[in-house]
Amino acid sequence: MDHCRTKVLLVFPLFSDQSFWSLKEVCDVWGARCTAPPLGLITLAAMLPAHWDVRLVNRNAEALTAADLAWADLVMTGGMIPQQRDTLEVMRLCREAGVPVCIGGPAVTSNPRFYEAAEFLVLGEAEGIIDRFIEAWEAGARTGRFEAEKFQADVTASPIPRFELLNFKHYLYIGVQFSRGCPFTCEFCDIIELYGRAPRTKTNAQMLAELDRLYALGFRGHIDFVDDNLIGNKKAIKRFLPELAAWQRERNYPFVLSTEASINLADDQQLLDMMRAANFFVVFVGIESPDEDTLISAQKKQNTRRSLAESVERIYAAGMFVTAGFIVGFDTESGSISRAMTNCVEVTNIPMSMVGLLTALPNTQLSRRLAREGRLHAEYDEEIAAAGDQCTAGLNFRPLRSRREILTDYRDVLHDVYEPAAFFGRVRRLADMLNRAPFGAKPDAIALLKLMKPLFRVMWKMTVQQPTLARHFWPALIYCARRNPRALQSLIINMATFLHLGQFSRHVIREIDRRIALLDSGQWSEPAMMAVPAVPAPPPRPVSALAAERAAPMAAQLQPAGVALQ
Repeated sequence: MDHCRTKVLLVFPLFSDQSFWSLKEVCDVWGARCTAPPLGLITLAAMLPAHWDVRLVNRNAEALTAADLAWADLVMTGGMIPQQRDTLEVMRLCREAGVPVCIGGPAVTSNPRFYEAAEFLVLGEAEGIIDRFIEAWEAGARTGRFEAEKFQADVTASPIPRFELLNFKHYLYIGVQFSRGCPFTCEFCDIIELYGRAPRTKTNAQMLAELDRLYALGFRGHIDFVDDNLIGNKKAIKRFLPELAAWQRERNYPFVLSTEASINLADDQQLLDMMRAANFFVVFVGIESPDEDTLISAQKKQNTRRSLAESVERIYAAGMFVTAGFIVGFDTESGSISRAMTNCVEVTNIPMSMVGLLTALPNTQLSRRLAREGRLHAEYDEEIAAAGDQCTAGLNFRPLRSRREILTDYRDVLHDVYEPAAFFGRVRRLADMLNRAPFGAKPDAIALLKLMKPLFRVMWKMTVQQPTLARHFWPALIYCARRNPRALQSLIINMATFLHLGQFSRHVIREIDRRIALLDSGQWSEPAMMAVPAVPAPPPRPVSALAAERAAPMAAQLQPAGVALQ
């Protein structure tokens, strides 16, 4: 083997189709194969030596073949918790093909014990460390376990991702990343454990160079800033947004933008105006619960002492629609939470509301507390990976409330929120509030022209394939077109998501009904609890003397831009 010219195959594992976020029907409407490309892997690709040959296979968009594995000297893979099952399958395929595997990413960093069979297990962020991995590999090391110091990566050293490895037609949108980390301390979240509470940001020049590269490659359309909280460092984002708006304006707004932010975005009108000027059109917000005691207990105080409906309405007034996350299963829920949560979704007029069960993720404050209290299932981390996402993986601990009551609440919320009349009613009310601004030359005509093909597909699916939706879809579409034509693209996106979310909610309800039936029949009992506060870290793997000497402090993360399961 020529160690100087390594052939590296980057493999992005499958997500479960049965996930809130898979959006398979929406991808079909827009002619895409999956939602987004593996930003972490293509960022890693840019850190590898120029004389290495690099290929990418995204198993969500294309097949991994025997010929791919036969070509490779090394497979680099990894990802998030919902990809764990397929990550292990990729490892198995590589083992059969005799190809060594280097694995990392947020799931591996949080919970490495599942991936011990990989030749290289690397934990942490890649910037500033990947060169030591390369040196060790070229020196002949073929096994090793390495771990970086937490939150030490210099993101200003992160290169432009290898966007040219992508087939843009495969994806609904393309991701970029401005910052890592979040200043808040939500108990159930693993972001602060992976990336810290002091958000680190790229420079303005870095971000504009990434957009320049995408523009030069011919990409036009939806770009998602994958930051876990874009406004976590307000000073930095306020320095960047005016330059971003100017860049967009000079090029006649080639991109529409989305991101994730905390609800306190609504408190800063200047920030809202800046995002509007840059052409952000959607933001994901973690609302979690309408109950203030629950929010305080979960250390999500930024959501308290406010009207959630008024906060969301201010975001709508800035031209961005909101998608939101809600959680059922907190200890502090007094009695049924279903009515209050359903009302919260309705009064905030958020069509796309992701409602999940409280899930103890590995390496979080929540999982550590539940372990100390003797309430964490012994195989709590396996339950998450087996289920696919937190909609069915939750309650992997012994709750204080009746498990049956929590599951009943959860089922009722899903039923009420995704009842077609309620969903399309929220879309109509959104049309009354969403104040999209015009961008570029003749934006309405261009936007409508680009919208025609997906619109006809939505019409077909909601009239012919799912005719029961026609009586909800057509009045909502006509209302939106008359009431708010400038926001029609955003409104159709919301309507199109029901093709997936309506079906997915029914899938989850069937699973919850099955669990309730098991509880009622006495066939379900609480699994064994963890006997120790945490899974002990396995001992380091042996590394060759030369590689150890050169790479002792090495760690590399294969998914530097990955968003961990929340």
